[in-house]
Amino acid sequence: MGTTNTVVVDEGSALPAAMAIVQGHVREIDRVCSRFNSDSELSRLNRMAGRGLVELSPLLEEAIVAAIQAAEMTEGLVDLTVGRCVEEAGYTVTFRDVPQDGPALELCVQRVLGWRALDYDPVAHTVRIPAGVAIDLGASGKAWAADRAATAVADSLGVAVAVDCGGDIAVRGPVPDGGWPMRVCAKVGDGAGQDITVYDGGLATSGTTVRRWRRGGVELHHIIDPSTGLPARTPWVMVSVAAATCVEANAAATAALIMGERGSGWLDGLDLPARLVDVDGDVHYAGGWSS
Repeated sequence: MGTTNTVVVDEGSALPAAMAIVQGHVREIDRVCSRFNSDSELSRLNRMAGRGLVELSPLLEEAIVAAIQAAEMTEGLVDLTVGRCVEEAGYTVTFRDVPQDGPALELCVQRVLGWRALDYDPVAHTVRIPAGVAIDLGASGKAWAADRAATAVADSLGVAVAVDCGGDIAVRGPVPDGGWPMRVCAKVGDGAGQDITVYDGGLATSGTTVRRWRRGGVELHHIIDPSTGLPARTPWVMVSVAAATCVEANAAATAALIMGERGSGWLDGLDLPARLVDVDGDVHYAGGWSS
């Protein structure tokens, strides 16, 4: 999935089996849901935009449903129909292969059509994508993968497990003594981070500092504001949220980042613990998260 994935269990003897379970899930998700693989089911689906109903495999349907739920939760701020906008901004290949600099791009302000324009039938397990629209599961995909893999390990092995997919972390199973110790920071070894303890659910961080590139001297990033179709302009460089699932945590973190200054109050209203870091490095808290 173009990122580093980590598996932690509280019983060392269970680690090989847990690793095998998670690796199996990640490989299958990448095979089916990656927009960077032209042979993936998602890529084939996007090529069918404007051409009628397409039957979904159970795995891709599950991923799309998780993305639709994220869109519903955030009232469309985290929207799976931003695929074309992400590509137009230069994110056309897995991030490790994205050129860090390049010529200027001609980007236009354009409100994305939105998730409600998808004709999804949960009974027939089909979806119709409007012409000119492409689905991108990047916003919810890693968080959904973490939730799915962690649940599989806990159900199969009965152990406490934490699965981290590129900074989106899901914990499942019996709570270890003292909970799961974690460090929230912009990068490994960052002394400006914060040590916290997670007991259940998920923890996700959305930020604009890691997946960035330049085109014509202009800094771009991968988080698209659906109201403009452009990389979000935001005072936040990093938003971390804890929630009942990693998908919910990721959706809330990304939405708050796109909202900008309103994001902190929105998180307060949802009682979602959050830590927000602004462009000056100042830390703000919402939803009961404290220093």
